[in-house]
Formats: sequence, structure tokens, C-alpha cells
Amino acid sequence: MKIIKLVSSTALVIAAGLASFAAIAADVNVRLMHVDQNPDIRAFYSDVAQRFESTHPGVKVEILYLENEAYKKKLTTLLQSSDRPNILYSWGGGVMREQVKAGVLEDITAPMNAGGWKDRFLPAGVQAYTIDNKIYGVPFQLSQVGFFYNKDLFAKAGVDAQGIKTWDDLLAAVKKLQVAGITPIVAGGGDKWPLHFYWSHLAIRIGGKPAFDAALRGEGKGFAGETFVRAGELFKQLADLKPFQPGFLGTTFPQSSGQFGDGKGAMVLMLNGLLGSMKANSADKIGIPDEKLGWMPFPTVAGGKGDPTDTLGGLNGWIVTKGSPKEAVEFLRFFSEVQNQRVAAEKSLYLPAIKGSNDAIKRPLLRQMVENVGNAKYHQVYYDQMLGASVGAVVNDVSADLAAGRMTPTEAAAAVQQAWKLAN
Repeated sequence: MKIIKLVSSTALVIAAGLASFAAIAADVNVRLMHVDQNPDIRAFYSDVAQRFESTHPGVKVEILYLENEAYKKKLTTLLQSSDRPNILYSWGGGVMREQVKAGVLEDITAPMNAGGWKDRFLPAGVQAYTIDNKIYGVPFQLSQVGFFYNKDLFAKAGVDAQGIKTWDDLLAAVKKLQVAGITPIVAGGGDKWPLHFYWSHLAIRIGGKPAFDAALRGEGKGFAGETFVRAGELFKQLADLKPFQPGFLGTTFPQSSGQFGDGKGAMVLMLNGLLGSMKANSADKIGIPDEKLGWMPFPTVAGGKGDPTDTLGGLNGWIVTKGSPKEAVEFLRFFSEVQNQRVAAEKSLYLPAIKGSNDAIKRPLLRQMVENVGNAKYHQVYYDQMLGASVGAVVNDVSADLAAGRMTPTEAAAAVQQAWKLAN
């Protein structure tokens, strides 16, 4: 019994010593939460964190992950928690405006202006995270929404992607694919936001930036106006053809990415994040190889006032929560160094919003998107983010309802306008 007691006491002393050492070794903990499930991206984040730690003794960077939809649902609770992460993934837009208004974000204007840090980023990226001349976020990636397509399935149905220029062309391609026994479009309708890409993109093609800006100002009928009703009417034309895979209204974005990667549909309307999600969720963990994967921009609409080069996508970034240690900002400064972002570009992990990194992008599909956003006169941030959480939720809801035939185009536009009025 004495020997056992001696060993137990020794073990307690060692454990206490290790705990004390750990406390000394990690005087500051920086916790970052992201939504990218691609294992290559996770490995990249971990590598950057470890290299930062190596030059910052006593600082530990913890990388956390939460699936996209779960993250959105828990974000408000996370921000109110005393144990909230220090750095959070952000889409900017109205959601960030609400967070600033709630006083849960750090104003990082001073550090961004120090030492030329702000000058690393594309101007549009910094502007996306600036509210009332104060900077609240660090942009890091661009995205564009467009149609990815399976070249083999298009060829089987005799569909020429180069010939799809207008909305009517797209509808004709859908019918041709159906005749060939191929599901035309895969959609993650269960998450709803993938469907809002149709309604919002159609509004961009029909009314362009002037229509959206006028609706924001409350001019005329606002979001219940002609542009947005017409967008619903055209989306209904597509939905009435039943182009989506069976059960699409119950399918999540990750599931739909896997289905597309497994060849279960010819097209998917999605941002470039599809590539990583497809790899993670397809059966072979590869998906469609680049040589068999095509991309085309959202088609134009006859008589539309939008410029064909107008793009829909994101300018995602990082926000720092109130009361976080200064090391959180220091980590983001390190993360956004061009040499780190060139690694992300070379590995095609995402499209960096950092100057001097895009020439490192090797995948033609991704390089094309960077060029598209760079050449666009108007890059519209996703409606569900730009309009704020409450209005964005309605945009997503009505898009799903339009796809399901549960709501008319006029009702959908009126619901968005009503939500906008209530929120403002």
C-alpha cells in the first residue's frame, strides 16, 4: 500500500508540474472559428497558427470548426457567450452591421492603418468591412457564384456550354438534359441559401445595381418592385421544369456538393467553395477532376438592365470579438501576409483578397473567377448577408418557397420588402 501511495503522490506532483508548465507556455489563447470543411484548408490554418506560435512564445492559437449552417444558427449565441472565440468568420454586409450596432466587435481601424497593413488588401475588400469610416474586419477571400458543369454529362446530352448565354438558353439546356435522362441541376435546397443565388442573380441581371440601391433607399415599391417580381417569375419558369435532383428541398449544401461530385447532376449554381466541399463529400473524396469540370457565368436576361459582367459573390473576412487580446489582431496581421496568402492561392484553397497573391493561382477555373470579379463594375455581396440576418433569412425562405411552388413571385417580393421595412 505504501508503494502504491508513493507512486500516486509522484504522479500527482508530475501532473501538477505539467499543468503549471502548460499555463506558463500558453499565457494567451487565441481562438479562431471558421466554416471551411476542406481538410486541406484546415491543414493550412493549422500550419499558419503553428508558425505564428513559434515566433510568439506564450501564445497558443486554437483553430475551431463549425459547419456552415450550424455556425450561422449559433453565431448570435457565440457572440454573447463569455467563452466566445476571438476571431470569427464573417460574410460582412448587414449581419456585420448588426454586430457592430450590438457592440460585440472590436474596432481595428488603428492597427489596420498602422504600418501599411490596410494597403495589402484589394480596396473593395477593405470597404466591405468599413462602417462609418471604422474598420471592423480583415478581408481574406473573394468568391463568385456561377454554374459549374460536368463536361461528360453535357456531351452526353449534346449541350454546348458556350451556347448558354441567355436565360432562355439555360432553360433549353435543362430540357435537353432531361430528354437525355440526366438530372440537369443539383441544389442544396435544405439549406435554402443555395437557392437564393437564383432569385438574387436574376434581380442583378434584370435591374442591375440601380435597382438594388433604389430598393435599399425605399424608392417606389422597394423589394416588392418590378425587378424583384420579375426575378421570381423567371425563377418559377425554371422551377416549373423540375430541374433539380429528387429530394433537393431536404438536401444540405455539403450533401449536394457530394452528389454533384458523384456525377448525379449536370450543373450546380454555387460559389467557388464548391470545389473544396465536393472533394470532402464525394464518394471518392475527389469529385469531378478539373479537366472534366466546366464553369460558366450566370446567363443574361433579355431586356435586362444589368451589365453582363456584374458578379454575385462574397468578400469574406475575419472579425475580432470585443475584449479579445491584442494577439488576435497580431495573428490576423501575420495570416494576411502575402507569402501566406500565396500559399493558399497556389494550393487553390480560396481566392485571396490580398494584392500580389492572385498570380499564384494555378487552377484555371479559379483564376478566371478572380479576373471576373476584378473586371466587374458591380460585385454584389450575397443578398442574404448584405441585407442583414432577419431580412436575409426571408430572402432564403422565399427562394426555397419559389422553388417548391409554395409562393408566387409577387408574394415572395412583397415578403422581402416587408422584412426590409420592419428591419429599418
